[in-house]
Amino acid sequence: MFALSTRVRQFSAASQLLSRCQSTLVIAEHNNEKLNPVTLHALTAAKQLGGDVNCLVIGAKNCGNVASELAEIGGISKLLVAENSAFEGFLPEKLAPVLLATQSQFNFTHILAGASAFSRSLLPRVAAKLDVSPISDIIGIKDAETFVRTIYAGNAVLTLKSKDAVKIVTVRSTAFEAASGTGGTAAVEQLAAPEGLPSNSSYVGAELSKSDRPDLASAKIVVSGGRGMKSGDNFQMLYTLADKMGAAVGASRAAVDAGMVPNDMQIGQTGKIIAPELYIAVGISGAIQHLAGMKDSKVIVAINKDAEAPIFQVADYGLVADLFKAVPEITEKI
Repeated sequence: MFALSTRVRQFSAASQLLSRCQSTLVIAEHNNEKLNPVTLHALTAAKQLGGDVNCLVIGAKNCGNVASELAEIGGISKLLVAENSAFEGFLPEKLAPVLLATQSQFNFTHILAGASAFSRSLLPRVAAKLDVSPISDIIGIKDAETFVRTIYAGNAVLTLKSKDAVKIVTVRSTAFEAASGTGGTAAVEQLAAPEGLPSNSSYVGAELSKSDRPDLASAKIVVSGGRGMKSGDNFQMLYTLADKMGAAVGASRAAVDAGMVPNDMQIGQTGKIIAPELYIAVGISGAIQHLAGMKDSKVIVAINKDAEAPIFQVADYGLVADLFKAVPEITEKI
């Protein structure tokens, strides 16, 4: 009995020591004014890993506002802030040296970010410099070395174990709840930009589409159109329906490839991966690529004139009808 009790104490002490040695850095994604919600989901994943959780905020100006937003969240040990005009446009060529210098200084065991275009452009570059393999789009965490992610467009689930000294991970936001809470006590530390930042690229400008509708990635209701819409003009039906419901509007890859709508509306494996409370698929057949981006939605409604369309296999409610008659009728009755 004494020997068993001793082993339990030794194991507990070893676990506590490992937890103390482990530290995670979450890269904050923002627009210099407001935090992107994907960072909050990455923070939840970071807390599941255990150990210290730190955040890195990099931007050209006004990063203090983003840092203040993060500081309100409990469970964050330290906020690292790097402000410099060279970081305008968030070019990965400029940000990677900052991240590498930060890693050299603090020696984090994990580097996390929400799965997005921002992290996909930055973290593989950092992983290559550190000579480790990035782990993308995880949907679960078993322990500090073992992660779960989907493969083959979501048709199979893979559990992998990484022995790399630094785990560089992107987190699928639909798989983790957003971090919340008050009473944060994180200390803020300013970082200087490394000398000799690359000059092979420069930020010129950006043309951003603006809409009064909710952001597609975080909307609670999404109305999405596919090849069955036939033309971009016909998407006006969906815009009218969405405005009545307070919803965002998305599209399948087929609709985007046909030039009906811009690619920032694409939902699927090569587009946005979302999980709204209500997803309405209009004229979408349900290709595997598209299902990978929306199958985690709480309630799925499908409208399609083809009763054999694969979308009905995942839909909670299905309406076999001509969308050009059904959608206006639904809009009128709301």
